[in-house]
Amino acid sequence: MVPHRSRLASLAGLTLMAGLVVATPASADEEAGLAPLYPAPTAENGELAHQVQDLWFIELESPPTSEGTSVARVENEHTEFRAEAEEQGLEYTERLSFDELWNGLSVEMDDTQVSAAREISGVAAIHPVVRYEIPDLDDSAPEMDTALGMTGADIVQSELGITGEGLRVAIMDTGVDYTHPDLGGPGEFPTERVVAGHDFVGDDYNAGNPNADTPAPDDDPQDCNGHGTHVAGIVGAEGKVTGVAPDVVFGAYKVFGCTGSTSADIMIAAMEQALADDMDVLNMSVGSAHSWPQYPTAIASDNLVDEGMVVVASIGNEGASGLYSAGAPGLGADVIGVAAYDNTHIRASAAEVTQSGETVAYMEMGDAPLPPTSGESDELVHIGRGCLAAGDELEGDPAGKTALMVRGECTFTEKYDAAVDAGATGVVVYNNLPGMFAGGGIVDRGAFSIGVTDEIGAHLLELLEAGDPVTLTWTGEEATIPNPTGGLISSFSSYGLAADLDLKPDIGAPGGLINSTYPMNRGGYATVSGTSMSAPHVAGGVALLLEARPDLEAHQVRDVLQNSADPKRWWGNPDLDALDNVHRQGAGMLDVPGAVLATTSLSPGKLALGATEGPVTETVTITNDGDAETTYEISHAPALGTHGDTFEPRFNDSYAEASFDSTEVTVAAGASASVEVTFTPPADELHQMIYGGYVEVTEVDGEKETYRVPYAAYNGDYQAIEAMTPITDGDGVTHDLPWLTRMTDCAVLSGLDCSGDGGSYENRADGEIYTLGVVDGLPDVPYVIAHFDHHVTKLEMTVVDERTGRPVHPDRNVAVSVDYVNRSANGTAFFAYPWDGTVTDRHGRVTDVRDGSYRLEARALKALGDPENPDHWETWTSPVITIDRG
Repeated sequence: MVPHRSRLASLAGLTLMAGLVVATPASADEEAGLAPLYPAPTAENGELAHQVQDLWFIELESPPTSEGTSVARVENEHTEFRAEAEEQGLEYTERLSFDELWNGLSVEMDDTQVSAAREISGVAAIHPVVRYEIPDLDDSAPEMDTALGMTGADIVQSELGITGEGLRVAIMDTGVDYTHPDLGGPGEFPTERVVAGHDFVGDDYNAGNPNADTPAPDDDPQDCNGHGTHVAGIVGAEGKVTGVAPDVVFGAYKVFGCTGSTSADIMIAAMEQALADDMDVLNMSVGSAHSWPQYPTAIASDNLVDEGMVVVASIGNEGASGLYSAGAPGLGADVIGVAAYDNTHIRASAAEVTQSGETVAYMEMGDAPLPPTSGESDELVHIGRGCLAAGDELEGDPAGKTALMVRGECTFTEKYDAAVDAGATGVVVYNNLPGMFAGGGIVDRGAFSIGVTDEIGAHLLELLEAGDPVTLTWTGEEATIPNPTGGLISSFSSYGLAADLDLKPDIGAPGGLINSTYPMNRGGYATVSGTSMSAPHVAGGVALLLEARPDLEAHQVRDVLQNSADPKRWWGNPDLDALDNVHRQGAGMLDVPGAVLATTSLSPGKLALGATEGPVTETVTITNDGDAETTYEISHAPALGTHGDTFEPRFNDSYAEASFDSTEVTVAAGASASVEVTFTPPADELHQMIYGGYVEVTEVDGEKETYRVPYAAYNGDYQAIEAMTPITDGDGVTHDLPWLTRMTDCAVLSGLDCSGDGGSYENRADGEIYTLGVVDGLPDVPYVIAHFDHHVTKLEMTVVDERTGRPVHPDRNVAVSVDYVNRSANGTAFFAYPWDGTVTDRHGRVTDVRDGSYRLEARALKALGDPENPDHWETWTSPVITIDRG
């Protein structure tokens, strides 16, 4: 009943970006090797398709034991739920139960049971157990030096002698190759560096495959994928690669098999084990995009921080999907949610332009064969984009030659296949944006494929236009080259704010094109991009900070890091010297030495102003932790804002104003002073505007260090955002969702036998008759499909008797009840909600409605809406639904 993630078949060439932390830049014109939050359906002929959700979190009323609830009370709530569920005939299979960090159970249950479960006494909320895909990786040579320099971790190591010694860092991921020499290997687990851990799933596990979705846990967290080893190397490798904190020890918590996906309930089980193993820091390079801070993984993470563990998580790789795309657990109120910046330099394979001698740094693409290590390529010929399905014609004949193509419009696979089908012996794709890239999705068809920068592409085009033959000479060597986008926010990094208008992300770190360790049986090293890579930079930075300042409590760490972070310029045009969006980069780039050496602290570490319709006054407290009296100047640095459509935001420099009750304060050593800051929202009334900036506190004398507090807000009436909206497909046709629909056929989804797990829909605008049985192998039940442009606090549907125009029963009338609905993944995605002909009441009693004619009345409570305010609800009434069980 909630959330079937779906899409319009006319956009079947686009990847749904939902719920995943990926390891390659994500954009709509290329394959990122990803699955959506729920595996994407195949679809034909412009019909609509969906994927059924079958795993659920059932959240019970009391806080978990880590928040002070007695073990006996939590156990009693679990027992009472099981008993009442049995009494009410709820059909489910229990998977895991939780009590320490989150109170509830995870179950396998048909989505038609969700509303009945929601109404059982003691149930606080029901959430989907989301699945997380393992990102793809691209092999390359080891190089971390430039990334360390971006955060100053190299200075902390070499000049301050701080290396993370004595700190325990948990890696929740695909496991860790503890035999890797840079991670303390070889040896048997546990080793001197990988001192704790557990495999929660087994190598063959894949949550997205019904033939492999049963965990087979064991005690050996060896990594058979690579992602976790790469993350661990960033945190603390010591060898050919030097990580941020090379003397930490690790806990390895394996929640993925070798391929595929895992589920959120297994992640919470791993969190509880990390707590039992007394880890100091937890890194989670995973996330569920477009979600709420109330999602169970975020709540469990917050409770870990309460228990004294610093939690760091990727904010997500959904930048291409627009605003409010950040994911849990990084959305947790006390979690450090991390954005990604591109690395300043790239180390990659190198060739030469035979005719000019210019070095060509390149990255291999997908599973295409590697170029040779010597000799020359066949002659280059430019063939354009090569997007044949979009109507392109090849601009040249690549038969027996190397095809030169430009990135954009269609997937890398389509480009590669078009060139190879035309006889190309190799493919060189040049970027349509500044910088390098590593493309995925290509399958080996015998011709090499490489990606080069836009500058190299322009140079090759210039030589070709001169009329002389152009070839590449393979050298078998490597080159380190400047990255044109180095130090700017990565294109894939997700936007905030959180749905509750908390300021997310919190901070950023290098995440684009990072080289680190990789399992020894797969080459030992790899280059990967993603917020998966930026989070471990911060986790390692936390270890350095805690070694230097062991007195810091877990709740203080984020504030210290944010105070010293360095905001970066806007990625769209750095020459404008405008700061990038606060709701994209948070406090800015991690500055480890700044945090370690700080003699001033600001509280709070960030200001989430909420929805502002006039001036807002906040208090910032300045504490002088130094040994001498210090005078500070207070100022304001605005950052660019966004406005317009959620999925394709526009940028503006309509800044807020900030005034202070004092622009200069003198604070004695060990003392504090408070400054009142009044923010006046931007005067321009731009649609759905988010604005932000930084309160800056600068030492007048001495080192003249500047410390900052980021702030962000929504400008105007937040509840004015329309949530439940129509959608427009790729042909420009608008579909006036919500719809009453029925499933019309079944398709094979993600390689699985769907057998009722998915299908296509047809609109039933004039009403429809349903048997509530199975017809031709399909469920003959009504579905309501809805698109949400924005998050919804609560969605409920009641059943109205068509004869009377009133609910079927004063109390027992609920068909659908769902809490904390995510916004849709993109402008054409939708959720599907089936109704099985039953209604429930607040006591959990389930009753079948009689045969007859009914309507479903849907009500959606907007994000942060007041349930007592009618204006904060959106409503829709279905066409007539006739139930005829025959």
